Amino acid sequence: MNQDQNKAPIFDAAMKYAKLRPAYFCVPGHRYENGPGSLLREYAGDNIFKIDITETGITDDLHCPTGAIKEAQELAAELFGADHTFFLVNGSTCGNQAMLLSAAGPHDRVIVDANSHRSVNSGLIMNGAEPVYITPEFESDWDIPGGIDPAAAEKMFELYPDCRAMIVTSPNYYGVISDISALAEICHRHNALLLVDEAHGTHCCFSEQLTNGAIANGADMCVQSLHKTGGALTQSSLLHIRSRMADIDKIRNSLQIVQSSSPSYILLNSIDTARRDLALHGKEMVSRALELARLARKKINSIPGLRCAGRELEGRSSIFRLDETRLVISASDLGITGFDLKDLLFEDHNVEVEMADRNNILAIVSYANSPEDIDMLVSSLNSIAENHSSGSPLPKMAEPPGKARSAISPRDAFFAKKKSVPWKEAEGCVCARMIDISPPGIPLIRPGEIFSADILNYLKQIRLSGAFIQGLADETMETVMIIE
Repeated sequence: MNQDQNKAPIFDAAMKYAKLRPAYFCVPGHRYENGPGSLLREYAGDNIFKIDITETGITDDLHCPTGAIKEAQELAAELFGADHTFFLVNGSTCGNQAMLLSAAGPHDRVIVDANSHRSVNSGLIMNGAEPVYITPEFESDWDIPGGIDPAAAEKMFELYPDCRAMIVTSPNYYGVISDISALAEICHRHNALLLVDEAHGTHCCFSEQLTNGAIANGADMCVQSLHKTGGALTQSSLLHIRSRMADIDKIRNSLQIVQSSSPSYILLNSIDTARRDLALHGKEMVSRALELARLARKKINSIPGLRCAGRELEGRSSIFRLDETRLVISASDLGITGFDLKDLLFEDHNVEVEMADRNNILAIVSYANSPEDIDMLVSSLNSIAENHSSGSPLPKMAEPPGKARSAISPRDAFFAKKKSVPWKEAEGCVCARMIDISPPGIPLIRPGEIFSADILNYLKQIRLSGAFIQGLADETMETVMIIE
């Protein structure tokens, strides 16, 4: 269609409405810049509040778009190579939920990446489907999840030929990209949809070095957090569909269930204008991020006792491609845990990184970083390494336990009666609440699964290592919720 990607229809509509400035008797109640909290207005200024408005004949309706929003979504679909693109103001969480609601129903089987975000579990609770889990390979040198092995996916369909869909995370939090093209071919040969949680991969669509994204490689649907790597405001996401098998009406109906009925026009403007910037400058933006990240990686790997993962991982642990804008950094050879390294960077050097696990930290480099940012990160890491040069390597931690055995579906577990017990007494009991390490929010055990000795021992290890665990029954982290 070759539409004019220089346009920003939602932003233009907002500017038109702001210029008219009608006497306003709608929600929200702050009435342009007149009524927001004084502290916020003093800091943010007036203009942002002038575009925090509601559905009107000019600004369109997200749930039934016919004007500016419809045009903006069509521009995004063309840019990302999709048949349909939907704007999400409830984050990629609602996109994962909508994909699952549209792809499967009660008692249908779905192959689920065991490394999936917690929002996938909530989608399974909503649709009532029966998950069968496929475990990514494990990259033992770095203690991070690898990719999904296509041969393992083929085996899953042989064991469960009635699966309606498969949902995988690619790239994962550590930048591991699975072979989406191979997975799509397998799914389609078995008449199943391939759904991809690509929340961390918006930028991949603008670089052949990063595979050009899931839709370009045959996925039927994918969700992207435009705010994570695409320049939009937090909670701004996209849902792309490119498939003859996908039910568009079901997707629209699903989005009406999981998206707010009062969508933020600030976020819609953010999505629209970020899409425009990516259309005009996306390749240069991603190239800049890659250049900065490669510079950082080279310098970090020259620091004694530190290491930063790179493309040498490709071909191992079903890692098809590694997103180099993700800096997975380890100081474990110096005896420093990832949790301690993250704290040292912030408390002593005013450097904030995305997350930590027991062995690593994760720093995300974007096009908006500066060379000075990279210098600050590297010099801070160098200072920490010099101060801990006499440290002994961390002892090897056990690999994460294998997939827990399911007793009941996530939906049945959600509605079952529950009670709390000391976690040391939970072996053999059915988990009632998802327990995950956050970030990244990947479940260690899900509702409906059975606590095994291996899972409880691993839970103990990660608690002692300093991980922040969500889903335990109380703030002391001494009890868990089980099904009565």
